[in-house]
Amino acid sequence: MANTEAELKQNLKELIESIVDGDDYTVHTADNAIRALSALKDLKRPASPIPPHFRCPLSGNLMTDPVILATGQTFDRPLIQRWLNDILRIYPQSHVVLNRCLLAPNVLLQGMISEWCKDRGINLPKPVFDVHHEQLTEAHIHRLHPLLFKLSLSVSEQKEAAKELRQLAKIMSVRALFGTRQMINILLRPLSSEAPLDPELQDDLIAAILNLSILDSNKRLLAENEKLIAFLIDSLKSGAVQTRSIAAAALSSMSSLDSNKDIIGRSGAIKYLVDLLEEGDPLAMRDAGSALFRLCCARENIVRTVREGAVQIILGKLVNHILVDDLVDQLVSMLALLATHTIAVEALVNHGGVRFLLDILRKSTVERVKENAAVILHLICYHNREKREEIKEEELANRTISNVVQNGSATAKRKAKSILNCLRIDKPTSQNTPNPDPNPNPNPDPNPNPNP
Repeated sequence: MANTEAELKQNLKELIESIVDGDDYTVHTADNAIRALSALKDLKRPASPIPPHFRCPLSGNLMTDPVILATGQTFDRPLIQRWLNDILRIYPQSHVVLNRCLLAPNVLLQGMISEWCKDRGINLPKPVFDVHHEQLTEAHIHRLHPLLFKLSLSVSEQKEAAKELRQLAKIMSVRALFGTRQMINILLRPLSSEAPLDPELQDDLIAAILNLSILDSNKRLLAENEKLIAFLIDSLKSGAVQTRSIAAAALSSMSSLDSNKDIIGRSGAIKYLVDLLEEGDPLAMRDAGSALFRLCCARENIVRTVREGAVQIILGKLVNHILVDDLVDQLVSMLALLATHTIAVEALVNHGGVRFLLDILRKSTVERVKENAAVILHLICYHNREKREEIKEEELANRTISNVVQNGSATAKRKAKSILNCLRIDKPTSQNTPNPDPNPNPNPDPNPNPNP
C-alpha cells in the first residue's frame, strides 16, 4: 500500500489514466482512485492539536503517565515525581508533608489519551523536557532548587532569590509547581525573621505572589494561607506606595475567585484598600479600585467598603476633576456597583452625589460613564423619594434626563426612561410605586491581570 505522498500521487495518476484513456474501467478502479485521493487529502490536513487537558502543566507536552496529586491537579508522573524528590532532598523536614502527596494514576485520563492517540495513529512519545520558554525546562527546575534554598539564608541571598523567583513566576508551568501549601510556605520563609523585612525583598515577594496568583488553581491556595494574607495586609498598611499597589494587585487577582471574596473581605484588607484609593497615585488607585470592585461583587463586602468611607472618597476624587478618563470610568463603575446596596445610596445622597451625577449626564462625553451615572441616579430615585424633587427640578430646568433619552447609548436611554418614569410616578395624582430596574448592575470593570 502506498504511504508516501509521491507514491500516492503516482498511484492516483495511474488510476486516473486508466479511467480517462481506457475504453472501459471497473468500479473497483474508481474506488481505488477515490481512496488514493482521500489519502492525499489526509496528508495535507493539519495535525490535530493536543487537547489542553492532555498536556502536563509542567512541560506542556502530551502526558504519558498522568497521575493525580491530593490537590486534585494532574501531572505527568516522571516530572512531578522528580520535582517532589528534589524538594525532599533540599528540605528533608518536608518528608511527612510530601509523603501525603500520593501519586494516584489518573486511569480515566490515561484511557482518553490512549484512545486519542490510537484514533490518530500516534505513538505515545517519551517525555521531552527541553521545550520553548513558556514551558518548564530542566534549566528552570535546576535553577529553582537553589533559589528556594536561598530563601532560608542571609538577607542578601534572600533578595537575590526573590528577585529571580519574581521573574520565573511569570512562566505558567513554574506557577503550577507552587500548587501546594508546602511550596507556598517555602516562598514565605523570609517572613520568619523578627527583623523588619527589607523593602526590596518585600516588593519582590509580593510580585512573586501576584504572578503565582494568575494561575487559577493557585488562587484559593494563596488566599487560604493566613500568613500570606497577613503579609499582604501589612504591606498595604505601611509600605511605600509602590509596595501597597503591588499588594492590592495581588489581592485583586485572588479576588477573581468567588470563594476568595469572603476570605479576603473578612481579613480586614478592605480598610487598607480604601485608604490606598484615597492616598495612592493613579496606578495605585487603579489597583485598589480593581481589588475593591471584585470584592464588592459579594454583597457583604459592599457594606464593609461603604463603612470605610469609599463613597465619599470616590466622590471627592471625581469632583476635583484631576483624573484621566479611564480612572473616572473605573471609579464611576465602582459607585454604580456600590449603589446596588441601600447603604451606598444613603452615602451618595448625604455627600452630594446627586448633583455630581447630574453634572456627568450634562457634561461627560464618555458613554460608559454616562451609562453608570444613569444607573446610579435611577437607584437613588427608587430608594430615596426626597431626592426625586431635586432631579425633577434639574429636568424641568435643563432637560438633562430627556437629552439622555434622545442622544444617549441604548443602555443610558433605558436608564433615563426609568428615571423619568420615577419622576412622573412622584406626581401627587399618582398612587403607584415604581419598580426597580430589572438589571441595575453597572458595566463591569475590565480588571486586567498585571504581570510585573
